[in-house]
Amino acid sequence: MPISRRLTLLAFAATLATLAGCATTSTNVSPVAAYRDTIDLNGRLSVNYQKDGKVESLTGNFDWNQRPGHVDVELASPLGQTLATIAVTPQAATLTQAGRAPVTASDIDALTQRTLGWPLPVSGLRDWLQGYAVDARGQRFAASPANNSVTTGDGWRLRFVEWQDANAAQPRPRVIHAERAAAGDIQDLAIRIVVNPAAN
Repeated sequence: MPISRRLTLLAFAATLATLAGCATTSTNVSPVAAYRDTIDLNGRLSVNYQKDGKVESLTGNFDWNQRPGHVDVELASPLGQTLATIAVTPQAATLTQAGRAPVTASDIDALTQRTLGWPLPVSGLRDWLQGYAVDARGQRFAASPANNSVTTGDGWRLRFVEWQDANAAQPRPRVIHAERAAAGDIQDLAIRIVVNPAAN
């Protein structure tokens, strides 16, 4: 083969390799939208777990209002009846159930397990609802459609299953699956979170 033709073919192959590399990069780089300290979200929850040898299931709706240093959560039945409200600050968390006196504790996750019977991971949801987490090595994790699963430092296995718009430059989570093998006397805990499109 003439040297000039060989060089032409090599240059062509190099160009293809470069283009292939660019294509691979573009399909994998789709970082989650930037984290916001102020968000208002709502959606649906479904929870399944085992306790004392029995399988328990429940579904409901949630409203999530987050501001710097403060989170308010309302849990409601599928028909819209308020079941519990949660207020979290850096100092303490307070959970109020319908017809009961408010209960306050320093650890919101332990508080929800004690009062609701299962742990609602409010501390983690601050990140998860926006596609972020802290992994088992203590590193900040930012999800994307191409990198959608992580195990957190406190043992939750997360999968960001669906996105509000997977083709957006910076998508936001729509469906999140959170699983944990054990949490106190709870086994095989699985929470499915469906986030409605954000209003802001």
